Amino acid sequence: MTTVEALTPALEALRAVEARAADQNLPFHGQVPPALAWALFEAGDALLVDVRSAEERKFVGHVPGSLHVPWATGTALTRNPRFTRELEAKAGKDGTILLLCRSGKRSVLAAEAAAKAGFTHVFNVLEGFEGELDARQQRGHADGWRFHGLPWVQD
Repeated sequence: MTTVEALTPALEALRAVEARAADQNLPFHGQVPPALAWALFEAGDALLVDVRSAEERKFVGHVPGSLHVPWATGTALTRNPRFTRELEAKAGKDGTILLLCRSGKRSVLAAEAAAKAGFTHVFNVLEGFEGELDARQQRGHADGWRFHGLPWVQD
């Protein structure tokens, strides 16, 4: 693709996300709403990488076709010291990578670490897979991947 006219609407939206991130001095390339993340992933314009623990993916569900590189592991969520190496092995450093966690917080940390390690187009997926806790201390009632009705499966 060499011209702006050749960009899909999803890729145009991603460019706007990148511009906002630069304006906000984010240490990574931007924050993508769940619907845009799905559009990019479904079109093959980005890889979706789930950074939750293996237990979360198995028992809560995951996006079909997404890659898995845990930011933290086990019930104590111990930081994975090999995260950027594992991410590079599975996704490379130069493609568009969308990072997804439970609520969009761990994926911010993962995006920061990836950008610092030289990944050229790494983004956080806003709201995460389950979303934020609501007033009843439950997730999935106000935001998140599943709340928006985007594709997911459960083992």
